[in-house]
Amino acid sequence: MKESSVPDATLDEVATGFLITVPAQNREKAQGEVYKFIRWLGLHRRAGELGALDIASYADQVTALQAKLVKSFLTYGYKKGFTGTNLSVHLRVRKTSRKMVAASQENRQVQITKEGYAKLEARLAGLKGQRSDVTEEIRRAAADKDFRENAPLEAARDRKAHLEGRIQDLESALKATTILDRNQGTSRIEIGDAVTLCDLCSGKGLSYVLVDTREANPTKGRISVGSPMGKALLHKEVGQTIEITAPAGIFKYRVEDVQHKMPS
Repeated sequence: MKESSVPDATLDEVATGFLITVPAQNREKAQGEVYKFIRWLGLHRRAGELGALDIASYADQVTALQAKLVKSFLTYGYKKGFTGTNLSVHLRVRKTSRKMVAASQENRQVQITKEGYAKLEARLAGLKGQRSDVTEEIRRAAADKDFRENAPLEAARDRKAHLEGRIQDLESALKATTILDRNQGTSRIEIGDAVTLCDLCSGKGLSYVLVDTREANPTKGRISVGSPMGKALLHKEVGQTIEITAPAGIFKYRVEDVQHKMPS
């Protein structure tokens, strides 16, 4: 891209240049996140027109890992002169402490699919299975009586503390979680349902499964009930239309089909 075109470059053009710089093994993932971001803002919007509020408002749409890829894109745009400031500093994904998460879980009962519950239980069992290995690691490191500079011992203790923290988080999550039990008589979209949509702008069909935040995985079509799309879909029925507002405009979708996923 010529330097003279920098002030007028569209987000689509900037994305093309950025993705060339991404290692081949990471390019597909980066492409998905970057194009999700610029489509939300508007593919043909000028990069130089972006402001802090545009970026900050996107924080609720992504996880910390997804935000990292978008930040790399924004940093690239700044270094190449497409934007006047480094807008990546405005993409802040809110973090919650372990205490805040625990307090939140005590006050609300979360419903997830049977599959999701089983995954949590398996993950917890796997972590508990690591306890004996970490204990043995600490024992071996402690055999060195020079505790002043015993880096292996310190590392083993840190690993144990981290492991116990993750176990505590999962145990709290399971206590606050119940397996989804659906009323077969309802036709409305609920957590656990598979939904087919029609993009009313492009006519393209989309399929999602609506899940709790813990089970969300957008790359596999599992969207959180707390996301803008998830909130809009909850309790809707076949034939109804939903609208998602973004800086690029209003995206409209029609609910084509709902498959109620009942626990076995």
